[in-house]
Amino acid sequence: MARIACITGATAGIGKATALALAKEGYDVIITGRRSDKLQQVSGEIALKTGREVLPLTLDMRDQQAVEKAITNLTAEWKDIEVLVNNAGLAAGLDFINEGSIDDWEAMIDTNIKGLLYATRAVSPIMVSRKRGHIINISSIAGKEVYEKGNVYCGTKHAVDAITKGTRIDLVKHGIKVTSVSPGAVDTEFSNVRFKGDKEKADAVYKGYTPLFADDVAEAVLFAVTRPPHVNINDLLIMSAAQASAAYLHREE
Repeated sequence: MARIACITGATAGIGKATALALAKEGYDVIITGRRSDKLQQVSGEIALKTGREVLPLTLDMRDQQAVEKAITNLTAEWKDIEVLVNNAGLAAGLDFINEGSIDDWEAMIDTNIKGLLYATRAVSPIMVSRKRGHIINISSIAGKEVYEKGNVYCGTKHAVDAITKGTRIDLVKHGIKVTSVSPGAVDTEFSNVRFKGDKEKADAVYKGYTPLFADDVAEAVLFAVTRPPHVNINDLLIMSAAQASAAYLHREE
């Protein structure tokens, strides 16, 4: 029987790269995303490059009922999820707390925290029943440190860090591994989303240094997944060589 991995937020960036890496490792992959056209495109690309089976699920992780229904309705050949990568997440806006957008706050809280919880709640009972599995939560350096105007985004990623630790404690007796992967600056759609499509502002985030790329983070996920059964990688913090902390980057003039 094929090994199954489920990757949320897989239409681009870290999610797409991770789905591709796991498929190359021999997993059949379930990929989720809100953009159906992009999801179908990624699905075809993964299948073509790896020969593995791909199940695309158009899904908003903020919709608890939709998440539960999607997992409950999986057919027998897709039900035995061995790896769950909670990748869906975003940063919206970059504002002082007294000027912040409530809509931005709710989008981040609902996706970064509640969406991760919905996926974990839906998939973890499958792992518990089989006494095996691996949950990987994509966090951030923002879950370790706080920076100016990062208030709510940092808060959501600190929550991910705490939830990951709590999940590990709750599930260790069931033989389930739980890992947090926390990247620094990664050149993906992340900044474009944060600045609501302002390409100039988004591009400026990565000027003057070489950031991480999605494949770098996917390789970290793959490293965690491929450890021997007796080894769990609890926490991986990965940053560009030019980044010393959340707010300090060495940029060439």
